[in-house]
Amino acid sequence: MLNLSVVLRVQSSRQTASFATAAAVKTQIKPPKAKPAKNKPRNQRDQALISCRRSQFDLTHYEREDAKFGSLSLASKGWLHNKSKGDYFILNASVGAEEVQQEMQAIDEFLEGSQLKLHPLLLENLRGELGIKLVTGIQKQGMPIVHGKEHCLIAAETGCGKTLTYLLPILDKLLQREAAPDRKLNTPRVLILTPGRELATQIAGVAEKLLQGSNLKVQSLLGGNTKQLMMNPEFEEVDVLVATLGALSKLVTTGIYRMEQVRHLVLDEADTLLDDTFTDKLTYFLRRFPFHLLQKEDAGTQLILASATMPTNTREILHKVIDVDTIREVVSPHLHRLMPHVTQKFLRMSKADRPATILSLVKQDLVKRRPLIVFSNKSTTSDYVSIFLNNSGVNCLNLNGDMLMKIRLGRFEQFQNGNCDVLSTTDVGSRGLDTTRARHVVNFDFPLHVSDYIHRCGRIGRVGNLEKALVTNFISSRREIDVVQRIEHAARTGGLLPDVNANIRNIINKRIVAEMKAAGVPVPVLGSGNGYPNQEEAF
Repeated sequence: MLNLSVVLRVQSSRQTASFATAAAVKTQIKPPKAKPAKNKPRNQRDQALISCRRSQFDLTHYEREDAKFGSLSLASKGWLHNKSKGDYFILNASVGAEEVQQEMQAIDEFLEGSQLKLHPLLLENLRGELGIKLVTGIQKQGMPIVHGKEHCLIAAETGCGKTLTYLLPILDKLLQREAAPDRKLNTPRVLILTPGRELATQIAGVAEKLLQGSNLKVQSLLGGNTKQLMMNPEFEEVDVLVATLGALSKLVTTGIYRMEQVRHLVLDEADTLLDDTFTDKLTYFLRRFPFHLLQKEDAGTQLILASATMPTNTREILHKVIDVDTIREVVSPHLHRLMPHVTQKFLRMSKADRPATILSLVKQDLVKRRPLIVFSNKSTTSDYVSIFLNNSGVNCLNLNGDMLMKIRLGRFEQFQNGNCDVLSTTDVGSRGLDTTRARHVVNFDFPLHVSDYIHRCGRIGRVGNLEKALVTNFISSRREIDVVQRIEHAARTGGLLPDVNANIRNIINKRIVAEMKAAGVPVPVLGSGNGYPNQEEAF
């Protein structure tokens, strides 16, 4: 009698052998699979305008610019689905540093062609102190207009030299009449208003370098100690005052600073200053300046607005204080477009994966000695990123608007001077700051407004440093995906970015009213003494 266990082992071994033989035969006769497009030669994929994980969405030539939103196939279209995590697309840099520099011109050549004359001291300090020998396209357009007797709006992409576009002509006029006989204490002749303290410090530093060797005085007023200045004010000669709006308005109201001799008023980052958050305070402050007397000799005040996005409510706000039709607009052809010389990656991931991903990216950058900036939408998230990275052995600076003045002061300078290569910040660090050291921007929180995305990307790829730069975006929520899809549509058509409105307060108000109407909730009557602003001003 046969042993049953032996029979079963023999049969199973035969079956196993037959399966293995069949698999081997199949492997031998099976034709090789066609390699997916994503494995095509690397140089061919690098030439694509857009490279995607799913290669069917790769793009080598722009779509029609007039294509309506929703009519094009987007790599991010399915990102609302939970299974899309791990997907990505990349906007490859299509313009090199050489092509960007071709638009620039030597200073001497520009001055000869434009018949614009600048003070020799300015030109000496421009080359010696700032190391600048070329002028950009927006500087070639804007400097002759600012130098004349006209109000001016300078709207150009980030990092193209808007600060020097207005500083050089204004400081030239100051140097021409340097010995003012009626010079009074705390009475500036040039006033530059900014929305942030770090930007005010930066502009004051540039002005001081340009005026080195002259008798003109530059002062910055940052706030944070306004009460102390009101209780124990300091009086000194000042020609150029760079200040934040909140701090200056209080000191002017109390008479510590006087504005009657201001002949040039600059609103830097005008799109932010014209946000509804500042509107009432700004319009009240601007009413004291005689903009209508500009054509008279040494009587009126010249108004200059500089912005990386075209303010949508300029006419609505400024018509109360100035004839808006007298403002000359100097607009860059690259305004409201994606930066063509900066690679931008969009990564779909879950929120739980973001900490590990950011730590990995930071460590890779530190090995390559590539400084980076990590942006968050809230101060609490910026705090978390900084604490997480420091606890993981990475030296990281934190900068946000909720920090005390004495703690916040000098944080950005530490990053800029090379004391630390990682900066965690909010949109406080995205407005106007000259972060020429940075090579990589990471949006830990993707911005919910296109204007914020423009400003954040503008921290890299600046005129002062055109080395290869990268933007990495973490996409984790529905609202973020909505913004990404509109950016991708603009990238595929090569057209303008949509809905570029920096008046964030106004956008939020409109969204709240729309949601109330959709829910059938009665909208409060604005301007009726119930705490809501006048409808014409707010909406």
